Parts: sequence; C-alpha cells; structure tokens
Amino acid sequence: MSAIAENLKRVQDRIDRAIHRSGQSADAVKLIVVTKTWPADVVQQVVDAGTRVLGESRVQEAQHKVPEVDGVVSWHLVGHLQRNKVKQALPLFDLIHSVDTLRLAKEISRCAVRRNTPTRVLVQVNTSGETSKFGISPNAALDLVAQVDDLQGVSVTGLMTIGAFDPDPEAARPNFVLLRQIRDRIAIHKPHVSALSMGMTSDFEVAIEEGATMVRVGTAIFGQRAV
Repeated sequence: MSAIAENLKRVQDRIDRAIHRSGQSADAVKLIVVTKTWPADVVQQVVDAGTRVLGESRVQEAQHKVPEVDGVVSWHLVGHLQRNKVKQALPLFDLIHSVDTLRLAKEISRCAVRRNTPTRVLVQVNTSGETSKFGISPNAALDLVAQVDDLQGVSVTGLMTIGAFDPDPEAARPNFVLLRQIRDRIAIHKPHVSALSMGMTSDFEVAIEEGATMVRVGTAIFGQRAV
C-alpha cells in the first residue's frame, strides 16, 4: 500500500470515528479529497485507492488535470469561482461549493441554461467573520439562497463554510454550529438545501461532530502541498 493510500485510510478511519461520536449514520459524510497543486499522477493514487470524489480549487488547474485522471470520479470546485471562469468551470465540475454573490449565480444560470445542463451549487457563508475569506454574511444567507435557488438551471443543495484559521480545531466549532443553524432555518421551507460542506484537514472531525455532510481534506492525505 502506498503512503498516500495509507493516509487515505487513516483519514477515513478518523471520519468514521467522528461520525460515530456525532450519532449520524455511517454513510452520512462524504470525503472530498482536495487535489490542489498535486499533479495527475499523484491524484491517480487516491483514485486507485478508492476515492470517488475529488476537489479542485482552480478552474485552470482542473482543465489540465481532469482529463488525465482515470476512473469514475466526481469533481467538485471547492475554491473561489470568478465570473469570467464560469463557462469553463461548468463542464468540469458536478458541484460548485463557492457561490457567494447573486451576480456569480446569475452567470452560472446563464451558462447552465445555454448548456441545457442543470448545475448544483452550495452557497458559501463566511461564518468566522474573517475578512480574508469569501462568503456571504450569515444574516444575508437566507435571502441569497432563496434568490439563487429561483434561478433557472441552478439548484442550491446546501451551504459551505471555512472555519476560523486557528491551531486549535475547537476554535472553528462555533462557525460550524452557525452554518448548521442557518441550514436548519432554510430547510424549513427548502428541505432540499441539506448539505453542509465544512471541515478541512485541521478541523474536519469537529465539523463532523457538528453535522458536516462533506469534508474537504488534502494535506492529511497528500502531505504539504506541492509548490
């Protein structure tokens, strides 16, 4: 077994234990292996080890990488999406995690209608309040979800957030709690808005304990990012 395959197994074991602590069902959490900066031959190792969902942060990088990775794989865009990259992004990704403005959502709608292919998205919420992060403010999230979900060719399936940057994973717990609370309020009228994409290498176990349905992990599997 390769080192990457061993790391993948360790991460999955940690996910399983966190799921058990959270009381969720065994298959409640989807692992998205984030491939940012890693070449296709390295990414292929996690696919060969059983990974079926990969995350990429940049459209340009995905354009080169997606065709080179063999296997039945679902690609998610987990990084910020610029409006001028939407046309290139839609054929590559099954889910976009980072919609945080109506302008971006309208461009996705326009391109999705032109392709005659619906696009699933998550609305990104800045639950930590850190100005370095993208995301709609929590008090505007409900309105944005309603507006985006009404657009033709776009379906909002959940929310995404990035926890506070802190060595202590517990520092991110309030951010994850807040996202779950926002989701629960939205789901009263829109039960299909159920996914919670939250938690990365430093804090994914805390995120799962607070109800994450998707975690985005790269460094714990590949090691420090390639330059």
